[in-house]
Amino acid sequence: MENKNVRNIAIIAHVDHGKTSLVNELLKQGGAFRQNQEVEDRVMDSNALERERGITILSKNASFMYKDVKVNVVDTPGHADFGGEVERVLKMVDGALLVIDSYEGPMPQTRFVLEKALALNLKIIIVINKIDRKDSRIDEVKDEILELLFDLNASDEQLDSPIVYASARSGVATLDMNKEGHDMTPLFETIINHIPCPSGDENKPFNMLVSSTEQNDFLGKLAVGKIEQGILHIGDNLIVTNYHEESKNVPFKVQNLFEFVGLKRQPVTEARVGDIVCIAGADNITVGDTLSDKEHVNTLPFVKISEPSVEMSFMVNNSPFAGKEGKYCTSRQLRERLMKEAVRDLSLKVFDTENADTFRVLGRGEMHLSILMENLRRDGYEFQVSMPKVLYKEIDGKKCEPIEDLVIDLPDDKAGNVISVLGARKGELVSMSSHNGRTRLEYLIPARGLFGYKSQFMTDTNGEGIMSSVFHGYEEYKGNISSRNYGLLVAFETGEAVQYGLFYTQQHGRLFITPGEKVYGGMVVGTNPRVDDIVVNVCKTKHLTNTRSSASDDALRLEPVQKPSLEQYLDMLDEDELLEITPKAIRMRKKILDHTIRGRQDYRKKNEGK
Repeated sequence: MENKNVRNIAIIAHVDHGKTSLVNELLKQGGAFRQNQEVEDRVMDSNALERERGITILSKNASFMYKDVKVNVVDTPGHADFGGEVERVLKMVDGALLVIDSYEGPMPQTRFVLEKALALNLKIIIVINKIDRKDSRIDEVKDEILELLFDLNASDEQLDSPIVYASARSGVATLDMNKEGHDMTPLFETIINHIPCPSGDENKPFNMLVSSTEQNDFLGKLAVGKIEQGILHIGDNLIVTNYHEESKNVPFKVQNLFEFVGLKRQPVTEARVGDIVCIAGADNITVGDTLSDKEHVNTLPFVKISEPSVEMSFMVNNSPFAGKEGKYCTSRQLRERLMKEAVRDLSLKVFDTENADTFRVLGRGEMHLSILMENLRRDGYEFQVSMPKVLYKEIDGKKCEPIEDLVIDLPDDKAGNVISVLGARKGELVSMSSHNGRTRLEYLIPARGLFGYKSQFMTDTNGEGIMSSVFHGYEEYKGNISSRNYGLLVAFETGEAVQYGLFYTQQHGRLFITPGEKVYGGMVVGTNPRVDDIVVNVCKTKHLTNTRSSASDDALRLEPVQKPSLEQYLDMLDEDELLEITPKAIRMRKKILDHTIRGRQDYRKKNEGK
């Protein structure tokens, strides 16, 4: 049986290729909003962090009507670190729109998500977006897409995927570049004609795979998925099972049932094959579980999520300012929240360690873990993290490390410096091309070679460079990569930073703090161009006499301070440092706060090899 009035599609693309803007326009022209409704830009990026950073972090569901057909749309993240979100939602859909920028062409993440979609035998519609760009190179991009499909061993049918040319910003699409588009109708028609309608037997017992979960303050846990077979009603008794956990066998009753209409969940009394639904009733449902009829249990296999490649230690804050700025400060509270996050995000792994106050957290990349930290911080958690490290593997008796496929787009005159730096970081240049005054470099580089590089890259390219990477595979260990080439300014004592102390400190390097900020001994207050750390006293005040007054401090001019972001702090971290994260502040500190003890240890290390 086929549900001819439904189409289920995912939107997949590399970050910044206009995926969320395209969904916006599809919903708008598909009647998901009232005629006079004010619709904000990137309406699917509902999370505060997503709107701030301009990226999609969580996959989301929506729907629109075209003629008599309901099209369920799943918007997916474009950044490689959130690839786990893409992998799990592809099981819900029958086809995908692959959105590609008309200038940048296929990028590393494009390859990653397309490979997953082809493996699931999804029908693909290629959307070449941003056709109104002045530097667009549509014919070359088409050739690159075809080459990519060949590389990924696409079937003949997938190689013949239709191509739609669009400008999401202008809300137009066309099937022929020689004909001007007026609206999104050509794309709507291609979706209806090319994407198959979902099929399954409605007379068989109910069966559904949970592809994502949501938390609701009133209804509890909600399970989202596509109905594979059967019909579901409110009040039905179901069983929750898991393909990888034979012991899981939990009965529950369907309390509420929702379908996605526009951007909202609408209550319904029944749902059929192919419908993407939201079910409330069981608190212990996780992604990858199967919901079956109570009398006919049938557990469905779930897509294997790619393994994490980066690890960090999350620990309870033990700095001199511990417990002063956060709502949740204990190891129990931190552990509970991390474990809850690991259940929701299958790409994240959390392990206890020998130390009850420290937890080992594994993720897909620095950004994946930094988003977790930012969410914890905003929810009132106070904690510390260690330097990010890559996860090594032993393959055939050899130590192997994760390698990233890195693509860089930058002005021609900046390429030489970047090539030199990446060579020192063990990067291997795979290809190099130039177009319209810009150079594209493709590298295979150890994941650890990219730690701390982003801020340097932005400086080296004057902010004009674009870099993105995706996990390539494990290869033999490439050898030592030298750590940061600058030192830190470390506070000498606990107190309040004053203008006098900061004025004389800024002569040694760049400051992170301003007058009036509280500091403690061992806290990092800036960087210096020397390789060694310098201990400074930012709390130092001028001794007053009867001829000198504190008013003369106003004449001491401080350089403007640019506080590092969370990612920039993570890039700076070394083995002997921690990052203290609270709802009110982010502070970098030495593991050993006492500078005398720290000095002795550094002296011992330097003399160990002599």
